[in-house]
Amino acid sequence: MVITPQASHWRTRTTTMQPAPAFFEQHEIRRVYDEAAETWWFSVVDIVQALTQQTDDLTARKYWNKLKERLAKEGSEAVTNCHQLKMLAADGKQRLTDAATAETLLRLVQSVPSPKAEPIKLWLAKVGHERMQELADPALALDRARELWQKHGRSEKWIQQRMTGQETRNKLTDYWADHDVREGQEFAILTNLIHQEWTGLSVKGLNTQNLRDHMTEAELIFTALAELSTRQIAEHMNATGLPENKLAAKTGGGFAREAREKMESLTGQPVVTPENALPSGTRKALKAPKPEAGAEEDASS
Repeated sequence: MVITPQASHWRTRTTTMQPAPAFFEQHEIRRVYDEAAETWWFSVVDIVQALTQQTDDLTARKYWNKLKERLAKEGSEAVTNCHQLKMLAADGKQRLTDAATAETLLRLVQSVPSPKAEPIKLWLAKVGHERMQELADPALALDRARELWQKHGRSEKWIQQRMTGQETRNKLTDYWADHDVREGQEFAILTNLIHQEWTGLSVKGLNTQNLRDHMTEAELIFTALAELSTRQIAEHMNATGLPENKLAAKTGGGFAREAREKMESLTGQPVVTPENALPSGTRKALKAPKPEAGAEEDASS
């Protein structure tokens, strides 16, 4: 774990795991887990947004910048103990954002007048305790994910496919990591290439923390097919490094695209739709490719 001094007491820290965000009420809280220190790091802006009940992160960011400046002048340790970590931004890219541990956030919360202060304190303690339980028994993480999806109205079939697809995804990223593909930007490049090949859509620019949670059951199945095909092709090629794995990704995604086009030709219904598995009110309309009657569509653009 490397810590590099930055200006104004802010430091950039590398971490080893960035899981799906947590939720405080309806607010998404981005986080990363420092496996060496066994510590959660949370996005400060996300916590401030939940505290102040702001509807957009820009207002919360401005609030935090002013609070940060005031606390720094006061010599608050809560400021000096914050770091900048790369987290998934609204534009789908990994960007540096201010982050803090639960211990530091408990101090910051005291500086924000909010009726949500006490609930967030309890929530931070709960998240930390649950992570310790999951380290001792990884099955608990799956149980909690299942419970969260059920609360969001997902069907049992969708949940099962989501979990199966995640296992397929993990095997693929394990292969990449073992064959000289760098986690972060290069993983994102390959993921986007696979998705674009089979759907005709780009992951880039989607305002989402986890694209899979926006997918229908059919989209999950074809995504898993694309990633399974990519891994098996890469293994057959012994693909190493980004260029060779890009070839495997393009081929694997293309295989799933062919399967999608055949399905669409038989059913007359698009696999990729503007609707997705999110609850109403939070759906994003995606521009889905439309199958042409009696012809297969070229979605490889």
